[in-house]
Amino acid sequence: MNEYFAGKFDIAVIGAGHAGIEAALAAARLGRRTVCFTISLDAVGNMPCNPAIGGTGKGHLVRELDALGGEMAKAADKACIQYRLLNRGKGPAVHSLRAQADRRAYQNIMKHTLESQDDLSLRQAEIVDIRTEGGAVRAVVTATGAVYEVDAVIICSGTFLGGRTIIGACVRESGPDGMHAAAALTERLRALGLPLRRFKTGTPPRVNARSIDFSKMEVQPGDEVPIPFSFETTTPPCNRAVCYLTYTTARTHEIIRENLHRSPLYDGVIDGVGPRYCPSIETKLVRFPDKERHQLFLEPMGLDTEEMYIQGLSSSMPEDVQVAFVHSIPGLENAEIMRSAYAIEYECVDPTALLPTLEYKTIRGLYGAGQFNGSSGYEEAAVQGFVAGVNAALAQKGEPPLILARADSYIGTLIDDLVTKGTDEPYRMMTSRSEYRLLLRQDNADERLCHIGHRIGLVSGARLCAVEEKYKAVRREVRRLASTGLAPSEALNAMLTARGTTAVHDGSSLLALLRRPQVTYADLAPFDEGCAALPPEIREQVEITVKYEGYIERQRRQVDEFRRLENRPLDEAIDYAAIEGLRLEAREKLAAIRPLSLGQASRISGVSPADIAALLIWLERKARG
Repeated sequence: MNEYFAGKFDIAVIGAGHAGIEAALAAARLGRRTVCFTISLDAVGNMPCNPAIGGTGKGHLVRELDALGGEMAKAADKACIQYRLLNRGKGPAVHSLRAQADRRAYQNIMKHTLESQDDLSLRQAEIVDIRTEGGAVRAVVTATGAVYEVDAVIICSGTFLGGRTIIGACVRESGPDGMHAAAALTERLRALGLPLRRFKTGTPPRVNARSIDFSKMEVQPGDEVPIPFSFETTTPPCNRAVCYLTYTTARTHEIIRENLHRSPLYDGVIDGVGPRYCPSIETKLVRFPDKERHQLFLEPMGLDTEEMYIQGLSSSMPEDVQVAFVHSIPGLENAEIMRSAYAIEYECVDPTALLPTLEYKTIRGLYGAGQFNGSSGYEEAAVQGFVAGVNAALAQKGEPPLILARADSYIGTLIDDLVTKGTDEPYRMMTSRSEYRLLLRQDNADERLCHIGHRIGLVSGARLCAVEEKYKAVRREVRRLASTGLAPSEALNAMLTARGTTAVHDGSSLLALLRRPQVTYADLAPFDEGCAALPPEIREQVEITVKYEGYIERQRRQVDEFRRLENRPLDEAIDYAAIEGLRLEAREKLAAIRPLSLGQASRISGVSPADIAALLIWLERKARG
């Protein structure tokens, strides 16, 4: 292969999926000359699995990314066709926004955003080599021989790295949607010494809407008042599509069980580790043999297509088996399958080889993001891409890195889990992964993170001022509620009684009334003009602040304790083998992970509280000299 010099850039991003998009945009917007490579320009921002953004825990990530200056939320609000706030019946800590996206519209929006960004070049090319010199990145090379000199590389390879798709006995070297896999780069990364392993994910069949009997399914409409993803979206989104709910049947389960011997998951064809929280339908039947039926959601792929996605029916079974079990489902008896379900295996890296900046410990300037780091999901990929892009840019500018703490964000939780604990299966964000759920709500992501986005240079001063004014208004309103009283009246007591709470006889402050679990701002509005005059986003924040004040204060004290440990730095050069009192496993784990703080050390699997106590004693002795 003849090589030629193709140019000099500061940062190269390999991949233009959800991680690559955010990495490239963040780096370019921070003034670094960036080149983003993709195997196909037609696959920029592709959604090879479900055509949706957000979900439980994932909606938090999208909101946080928006507060930091990322792009996904804005693109989603332009492309999404149905919005639903999940977990409305539970507390605000687990409220999570999810929206159906028009798949092609989302791709077009993201592709055009990349094309239009200053300091960013978008190229269709396969990267086959990453060259290093003196332990640092120096260049990337394409399959056609183009050599690009760069100072940093961010790998956002998704499921392309060593990709292999599987439908029954039909096994092909392939990326998603029939695109070719990245084989050469896989071998080069292995030669560089990166600790690779094999994971698996899957997709369900897609069917033609004209062949579906929707009368046998339950309609799943969007919210009456949709909530946008981006805090900067001023025009409320419009629901333009509906989804449908159906279920598997006893016959569905019978067909799958009769053919389990043909399943690549159980006949040895698939050796990659699959996701625990989004298993295939055959795995569900094996894992939950007594469950009589499983939910399936029919979701549109877009407004200009009849293609529908069957959420919950991921599979790698042979095609004839797929046809049979699809036709056993109510409403899908005559369904025309447009795309068969398939499993895809791919290479990813052990994320404990990463620093919290997402840079590799052994090669300067080499970063990873998304599924390459062992995670699953568009949202998890996007936030990692953003952090990697920001940190690659900040390192080149000689500025402090962006490292988000667990107590600050779900993004910090995600990255800390990956680089500190590692993962033996595709990692998925859930609200249960955070110790500080009540503080890390999706509704207050702007308050928590916009100032950080402004500090790194991706959130404007005007936007930061608007956020600060918003929360000043919240605090003013809380003070007003505390100082404003309501005299007892027949109307007020009738409302209180109707809500299932006690009447008032001597009057009450608005704050005391709003603290009652049964009473909302809407209930108080007829009795107080100030309530009715407030914007919805202010009312929401005030109501949460008032009703959960005690719980919020308790979590803030927990965060203070967390920061005490987190702010105790650990030297990367510590010889853990020489510290008395540490167990052998702890010494090995600490030496491998090289935690940056006592807090991070305490979260390493295999490091016990007794080990942390021994480490503290050693640190205190060392400080005394």
